[in-house]
Amino acid sequence: MIKDILKRTTERMSKTIEHFKSELIKVRTGKASVGLLDGIKVDYYGTMTPLNQVGNINTPDFHTITVQPWDKSVIGLIEKAILNANLGLNPINDGNILRIPVPPLNEERRKELVKLVRKYAEENRISVRNIRRVEIEHIKKAEKTEHISEDDRKNAESEIQKLTDKYIKEIDDILQKKEKEIMEV
Repeated sequence: MIKDILKRTTERMSKTIEHFKSELIKVRTGKASVGLLDGIKVDYYGTMTPLNQVGNINTPDFHTITVQPWDKSVIGLIEKAILNANLGLNPINDGNILRIPVPPLNEERRKELVKLVRKYAEENRISVRNIRRVEIEHIKKAEKTEHISEDDRKNAESEIQKLTDKYIKEIDDILQKKEKEIMEV
């Protein structure tokens, strides 16, 4: 029973880390990344389709992203979807391919992005702490219903706290790396 709770705790906290990483990929750092376009969907023949399923996305250099649609007739729809995503990117349409210049960030925008990234980090720390709280409640209930000893309960709570500390430290490490990436000129 306790092993199941610890396993579930680890899985849930790992998913929180993965979610945090996926949020950070979408934050611009001043250099081109195909991750900037994740989440953009194109109205492709009446179906909202992810951008990466309607064409090839590449980064030929640090300051450019290219999108080459497989069906040239949707290039205008792709351009519109990128503009509507409010990423501050302005695609250049040459009829065959979209070139998306990624402008360098100014100091003010970098500071705003750092605040945003810190907000994401805090939300994910809270999520990890909530997982800890819920799982400790499960252990306390198990102590009463499954006849788990008090020592086993305390050991399990200690293990959950160690997991919590580990995952919060991982969030802090990822945050620190991303802040450095954003602030580098």
